[in-house]
Amino acid sequence: MASGKIGGVKSHSIGERIGSAAIHLIIGGYALVCIVPFILVLIVSFSSEKSITLNGYSFVPMEWSVSAYRMLFFNGSSVPRAYMVTICATLIGTLIASLITFGAGYTLANRHCKYRNGLALYFYIPMVFSSGLVPWYMMSKNLGCYDNIWALIVPSLMFSPFNMFLVRNFVREIPEELDDSARIDGAGDIAIAFQIYFTLCKPVLATIALFYAIGYWNNYFNAVMLVNDPDYFNLQMLLFKIQSEIASLSKMAVGTMGAVNPPKESFKMAMSIVTIGPIVLLYPYLQKYFVKGMVVGAVKG
Repeated sequence: MASGKIGGVKSHSIGERIGSAAIHLIIGGYALVCIVPFILVLIVSFSSEKSITLNGYSFVPMEWSVSAYRMLFFNGSSVPRAYMVTICATLIGTLIASLITFGAGYTLANRHCKYRNGLALYFYIPMVFSSGLVPWYMMSKNLGCYDNIWALIVPSLMFSPFNMFLVRNFVREIPEELDDSARIDGAGDIAIAFQIYFTLCKPVLATIALFYAIGYWNNYFNAVMLVNDPDYFNLQMLLFKIQSEIASLSKMAVGTMGAVNPPKESFKMAMSIVTIGPIVLLYPYLQKYFVKGMVVGAVKG
């Protein structure tokens, strides 16, 4: 049966309807597979330790409990402080890294930059070769990034070449006549970059900002290597400590609890929820920019 129009509305053949239903079924099944583990982690985080010990991880726990979250945010817990440290490092690092990446990408896309091809090759080299851990550690300490908030920001501040090339390719898609018109009106490079191109680059900037935000939020390596002061531990550092030193859980993460036996399994699940929650909630607001920025920025090389 061929497709046609009935009453001005396009009708679909049986094969098309079956194919559409199959596609929706596959996508729905894949989405369900992705979200089920998250739901299980959420339920386990509200389960009592006794229920987990007797029945393991279950979608229907024998006993509900909020003791894990009570430990996270009360009784002298260091988690709220770690949360603020992580938020501060993520916001500052993402903002500065995005601005630096935009500046580099705009410069390499600007036809008035004489050595832009050589600079592009220079930025491409770090994508293939790495200087190693020792020079990175020495540079970080020489810059004063040790046992302070900057240790979580500056060592990861150098933009990703991949993100820079995304911005460069996106800027290349913008008509050059805008640049010519602005220069005729007397605008300088800074004004053109931030008053014209920066506004038009919102999709790709949202894309790279999401990349940087996820990187900063999930980064525990900088804290492991450069932070010894517990006041500057981020969330990922605490999670790493919990996983590697579970026997010292109450002392490290929630302060002195006396003889209380902390809910270790539910605490780990609650920590995971607290850690990934903001990123999961942030993505839907940036999704429309994320898709457009990735597609347009990756089309032209």
